Amino acid sequence: MDIELIEIQEFLADRPPFDQLPEHALAALPRRLQVRYIRRDGVFPPADEGLPQFYILRRGAIELRDAEDELIGKLAEGDLCDLRCRDDTTPPYRATAVEDTLVYALPCSELQELRAQHAEFAAHFEQSISSRLRKALDVVRDTPSTGTGLMTVRVRSMINRAPISTGPETSIREAARIMSEHHVSSLLIMADDQLAGMITDRDLRSRCLAVGLSSERPVREIMTERLHSIAPETLGFEALLTMTRLNVHHLPVIERGRVVGLVSSTDLTRVQSANAVYLVGDIHRATTLETLVQISTRIAELQVHLITAGATAHQVGQAITTITDAITRRLLELAEAELGAPPVPYCWMVGGSQARREQSSHSDQDNALLLADEAGPEHAEYFTTLARRVNDGLHACGFIYCPGDVMASNPKWRQPLRVWHDYFATWIVKPEPLALMLASVFFDLRPLHDPAGLFEPLQQRMLERTRANRIFIAYMAANALKYRPPLGFFRNIVLIHGGDHDHTFDIKHRGTVPIIDLARVYALSAGLAETNTRERLRAAAECGALSRDGAANLVDASEFIATLRMRHQAHQLRNGEKADNFLSPDELSPLERGHLKDAFLLINTMQESLGQRHQAGRFT
Repeated sequence: MDIELIEIQEFLADRPPFDQLPEHALAALPRRLQVRYIRRDGVFPPADEGLPQFYILRRGAIELRDAEDELIGKLAEGDLCDLRCRDDTTPPYRATAVEDTLVYALPCSELQELRAQHAEFAAHFEQSISSRLRKALDVVRDTPSTGTGLMTVRVRSMINRAPISTGPETSIREAARIMSEHHVSSLLIMADDQLAGMITDRDLRSRCLAVGLSSERPVREIMTERLHSIAPETLGFEALLTMTRLNVHHLPVIERGRVVGLVSSTDLTRVQSANAVYLVGDIHRATTLETLVQISTRIAELQVHLITAGATAHQVGQAITTITDAITRRLLELAEAELGAPPVPYCWMVGGSQARREQSSHSDQDNALLLADEAGPEHAEYFTTLARRVNDGLHACGFIYCPGDVMASNPKWRQPLRVWHDYFATWIVKPEPLALMLASVFFDLRPLHDPAGLFEPLQQRMLERTRANRIFIAYMAANALKYRPPLGFFRNIVLIHGGDHDHTFDIKHRGTVPIIDLARVYALSAGLAETNTRERLRAAAECGALSRDGAANLVDASEFIATLRMRHQAHQLRNGEKADNFLSPDELSPLERGHLKDAFLLINTMQESLGQRHQAGRFT
């Protein structure tokens, strides 16, 4: 086989569904393909196509438009076009190359032959987008979702920093200084890139201070030379058994003869306790803000371990929101303990991702204070101080101040029940840009501390108004169409160019937010009290506001996209980086990119359906 045919085979081998073909069929396929070149602005398929063909885009980009010249899809590198091979009547479309494009063409008759001979290959064309998305959820979960204990977590995920080391001739004093500087209890001793030994805090005490050895002596005189090591793929419980058997507290981690890290008994204990149950227990026992701040540093670690153990975005969001709720409640309790009992009943309300129980580690805070109607000017100082204590405490714990100042410390969002009724009435009757901007926070409110039951009448009246106001829902629907999924997200024309996020796309605002917005519109239009996106979609299907298939498909798309986002953040946190929402297509496999495009196409279809249903085009 010549070089060109080998290159084509390698290109196909990495892309579904060709990766499902047996080796002999894949090797024979390049000779059956015709290579076609389409210049920019050229018609697709080529005018001289002849028999209907199945196309594989090798390079370039093609836009598909309907009879009204509306964009209905984009094809880019690796995409397939089987419209000419379908038996059913497909809507008329017009396709044009928007840049110089190279395609591989296979007669539809030969495609049918491949499908008849290879069932797994054929399944790709027979499955619906929804069924492919359901299977895609398994792709991003490498291990079963069985928890975050030592039975499932591998040593590799516990390594959160490069190993700290020094040479054997370093003085004991200098070695102690290095350990102190890096806040570590052990130090690896390296000689010519080879592990020569290790010292620990215990060695400094027992082998130096206790015997009167000069701290200017070389560290090799007190190091332990015969070390046991483990591999990065060792399970946590196996590492714990090794430490117990050897009566040691540190084990170097070796991969292909190179030291990649160090795991300690403290690391294992932290993994065992880094789950929502343990953290919430610690939060309830905390008596100072400093303790809460220290506990909050483990939230990012919780996200990493949950993803490592195979948890989905829904499970991660539930767990992390549980921690945020507990910290907020404890801050309220500590504030009340210092300020005294509240002079009138109040409700602490949370908004945004916390209200929806969809948080990732250290989101910014959105909250507000609902006061009983008997609250007067004489009570302002108490609630001002209470709100500041809690907002400042959350900020110290890593839940930064809301950039839009949507917090209880802002007097505008610290009001009696009657004022909140007026707020919602104004936003719903006069849906101005400010109301739409605030919708993501205040139409997702959830009561966190409400001993007097102030929240329910506010929510019920609000939902009565939204259900009855078609103009408001139309505005909300139009607002939900602003964030569009990047249909051709792996093409340069839709990726961010330049800056810190070059060659990435925002998976939050272009992926998860559109579904959150859709679910909110369905819930408000039907007067549903649910705030969680998954619960909103299912409740909308139950009451007929959304089809059951539509709800199920959006739930699957949301879970798949959000899990990719959580996995991306967990990878950053594991590497000591700040988590963000900017995902590079290079992080995804060809199969994941295909599934992600399925999800984006589904979202786009649901957005178009919502817009037509509520005539949202009149309000954009």
